Amino acid sequence: MGTEQISSTVGLFAALSYGVSSMAMVFINKAVIMQYAHSMTLLTLQQLATALLIQAGRQMGYTKSKAIDLMTAKKLLPVSLFYNANVAFALASLKGVNIPMYIAIKRLTPLAVLVAGFFSGKGKPTTQVTLSVLLTATGCVIAALGDFSFDLSGYSMALTSVFFQTMYLVLVEKSGAEDGLSSVEIMFYNSFLSLPFLSNSFSFLVILILSLVMGIILNFTMFLCTIVNSALTTTIVGVLKGVGSTTLGFVVLGGVQVRALNVTGLLINTAGGVCHI
Repeated sequence: MGTEQISSTVGLFAALSYGVSSMAMVFINKAVIMQYAHSMTLLTLQQLATALLIQAGRQMGYTKSKAIDLMTAKKLLPVSLFYNANVAFALASLKGVNIPMYIAIKRLTPLAVLVAGFFSGKGKPTTQVTLSVLLTATGCVIAALGDFSFDLSGYSMALTSVFFQTMYLVLVEKSGAEDGLSSVEIMFYNSFLSLPFLSNSFSFLVILILSLVMGIILNFTMFLCTIVNSALTTTIVGVLKGVGSTTLGFVVLGGVQVRALNVTGLLINTAGGVCHI
């Protein structure tokens, strides 16, 4: 098997694993938010568990990540800031936004990545990409107009998370390419340590533990996909994941009150997202 074929296989695996992890994480986080209102605690616990597991793996020789370097930490500080801001706003938005609409809003991320890439010198996107982005945005607006559970605060937070996600994906791609950092190393530096506190609810603890584990898997596959492929590939995988998540979101975890205008907008938004590929 040639080097190019191996590279393609690794890239495909990274993209698929990120897509599956990302799709599962949306529903797990929604389940946690439905039972527990303190989304920042969830974020803190995810970062704490990630950092401790990577450090333990390094000490036992399971990972090849290097010891903490102050200069590297300073360079990756913006990545951590944007990442945590994205997750914080995304989790907060899930309190007021149903899953299909949340996925529709997050499909705007490729648009933001393309714009960021254009201004950073990557060139003008193709006509097909431009049209698909406009179709995605149009569908998102139509779906929002037909959303019975429209929540301005939730929508604002979801849109804000799109901005922060774009920034950290672009920075991760740059860090992996320029600094030669592995996905594990970037994930380790990205993890903040903070004092966690837990709920006494057993059912919540079960879901929370699952969320922590999936958070670690999602972070690793996301950084791996971005480094092995590109920031744009990662967002496109997210769009494909969104198709399945949108469908399931209509029937699980409280579902969605169906309205023709809302469904039409979601279908247009989904079609626009798929056209990115």
